[in-house]
Amino acid sequence: MINAMARTILFNKPFGVLSQFTDAGSPQARPTLSAFIDVPGVYPAGRLDRDSEGLLVLTDDGRLQAQIADPQHKLAKTYLVQVEGAPDDTDLQPLRAGVTLKDGPTRPAQVRLIAPPALWVRVPPVRFRKSVPDRWIEITLREGRNRQVRRMTAHIGFPTLRLVRWRVGDWAIDDLIPGQWRDA
Repeated sequence: MINAMARTILFNKPFGVLSQFTDAGSPQARPTLSAFIDVPGVYPAGRLDRDSEGLLVLTDDGRLQAQIADPQHKLAKTYLVQVEGAPDDTDLQPLRAGVTLKDGPTRPAQVRLIAPPALWVRVPPVRFRKSVPDRWIEITLREGRNRQVRRMTAHIGFPTLRLVRWRVGDWAIDDLIPGQWRDA
């Protein structure tokens, strides 16, 4: 149950931004959420790697944070993933069955090939190699391990070039541009 008084923010995290408000331990300053969101008391519900983009949900409701971040709740998270190489539907089958990574087996994922999505230009751009094709896939997970999507695509031989989280549960990026946020 979502607390009606809670504040929930949907943020389109740009590439290179940390999913935290401070970076005190780093010898070199890196961009954090504080450069974009000046709302007291909200914290990220889950994480999104520095080199990943897309939807990050922030809230001041601890229960909601747990529901989003804790894998036991099995909240669906959907990613648009550009991979190196040209996988076909058969290549994606192991992801649908679940693959075994160094930290154990993954839950089965929903995976499908998609047309290149109409996304914003990433800064810096993805490095392309003319001699190596790339394809886009959509992956929906119901767990969230460290760099899991990247490790899963690499496991089947198609390294991730670009990763955009598009949806968390019923929330989606929709028309948010990178660095923009809105109340849910």
